[in-house]
Amino acid sequence: GAGPGGGTMLSGTGSSGLYKAPLSKSLIVVLSIVAFILAVPFQQYQNYFLYDLKAIKEDYRIWRLIAARIVYLDLKDVFCSCLLIYNFRIFERRYGSRKFASFLLGSWVLSAFTDLLLVEALQYTLDTSVIILPSGFLGPVFGLFVPFYYSIPSIQVTHILGRFSITNKTLVYIVGLQLLTSSTNIWILAVSGLLSGMMYHYNVLKVQQVFYVPECMARCASFTLEPLLLSANPTQETPIGMGATLEIQRQQRTELLDQQMMLAQLNQNNRRHRGQGGLINWERFFPPLRHRLNANNRQQDNGLNSPSMSAAVSEEQMLPVPLLQFLVSIFGLDQHLQFLLIQSLFQGGPSAVRCITSLVQIFNIVVRVSSCSQPFVVSPFSIVSQCHAKSN
Repeated sequence: GAGPGGGTMLSGTGSSGLYKAPLSKSLIVVLSIVAFILAVPFQQYQNYFLYDLKAIKEDYRIWRLIAARIVYLDLKDVFCSCLLIYNFRIFERRYGSRKFASFLLGSWVLSAFTDLLLVEALQYTLDTSVIILPSGFLGPVFGLFVPFYYSIPSIQVTHILGRFSITNKTLVYIVGLQLLTSSTNIWILAVSGLLSGMMYHYNVLKVQQVFYVPECMARCASFTLEPLLLSANPTQETPIGMGATLEIQRQQRTELLDQQMMLAQLNQNNRRHRGQGGLINWERFFPPLRHRLNANNRQQDNGLNSPSMSAAVSEEQMLPVPLLQFLVSIFGLDQHLQFLLIQSLFQGGPSAVRCITSLVQIFNIVVRVSSCSQPFVVSPFSIVSQCHAKSN
């Protein structure tokens, strides 16, 4: 599987490019080329790929149901769909090409039936007849939003006007909304794709055992087509896991993702407490995270022979979550102070002693502010020894 970092903001997860995603690459290339050929040099053949429900039901042209639900006739639709397929390549890396192809096959077949059911339901309930639907591979593309919503964690990136949060999934939903508003009746395909994606994702009526790619077919495709569609291993990205074994690297990726999710959640708590006032301006003692990141980057740029570690995550920078919980349980602070503590742990430097020293400074300040007659001063080295004893 791919790590949580290293991608663009649009992708949100995984390495950039189509590395370890041959099926996604083939879909993007084939769908784009066929749509361009039918839009520019061979426009007279577009009628063969119209999603004409009247011709399918009355004239029994089943081949039109298959062709019209694969080939795009609108370049805007194929552009948005290719962007979404490029983003959803993370599922092919995570589950493998065969399972990813099985999901596309199952959602494609199920959405074909739900298209007809929704059109008939509109006919009998609202007396609205729909004859032409948009052509293209739209059902599986909308169906992939279901695992994207449930499987990919939402990590906050920035804010607009102080209220609207932008996450790593926002642009993907914007592209999906653009695809949804491209034509009049495309909402039928969107609802059909979401329903089919939910049915296959939750294995309703055992559909995963019915619609799947056989192992022999997947093996044959891997020997014949996969060598032609393989992409080179990205060499410009620093690997996220620095462990000696794959198991350690997976553990480091998991811990990094947990840290990002904790920071995203604590950022929301920090904004809730913002504007309420207090005895101490904590940002005076501990600057915001983005300022500390800029300062660390400037220090790395000034170094002559120091290697760039902005993209890599070492074991010293990733403190385990049980240690964070142990430190917070010692101080017993509220959520706002916990955010400052964990923020200083993540970006306080490579040394754990330095991070814990920052925690002790906050703790001593809290004790002095609480008007204690005899402030209790904690030694950093005692807490370090307690942490080692706790871990042992």
